[in-house]
Amino acid sequence: MIRLFVIVSILFMGAAFRDQSIAVKGRLICGAKPATDVLLKLWDEDIAWPDPHDLLDQSYSNSSGEFHLTGATREFTAMEPVLSIYHDCNDGIKSGMRKLSFGLPDQYITAGLTPAKVADIGVINLELSYKEEERVDVYEEIAIEKEFILFSDRLK
Repeated sequence: MIRLFVIVSILFMGAAFRDQSIAVKGRLICGAKPATDVLLKLWDEDIAWPDPHDLLDQSYSNSSGEFHLTGATREFTAMEPVLSIYHDCNDGIKSGMRKLSFGLPDQYITAGLTPAKVADIGVINLELSYKEEERVDVYEEIAIEKEFILFSDRLK
């Protein structure tokens, strides 16, 4: 009886997880010039433990400042997509990078592994200061991400 309960519970949990995907595009400028080679990361930023944040995709803006990121995940809860932009526009000589993050609207989340819609965030001028902006050491953040991924893999 207990075995049957465990098997049914495992099957229910597996069925409760769902594939979700999202895509985002836009163009970055630094004043009047394209912001090239800017690091962008698309996250599923999970609030509840034990579900860690998932890095869905990362890329750099092209020579025109344009970018396109796509990602998918299997989640028990609804995806909470966030786009993070790491840059040095209008920054002078300071350590670290400016980090700007945007939550993406739920209407762009697609059921399944292939996004049906693309969230177009338009043109963003990185020269401006944004209220929720922060300064980060990208190399330290990458080391923390690797450590977190290793820890998450141990939990699986």
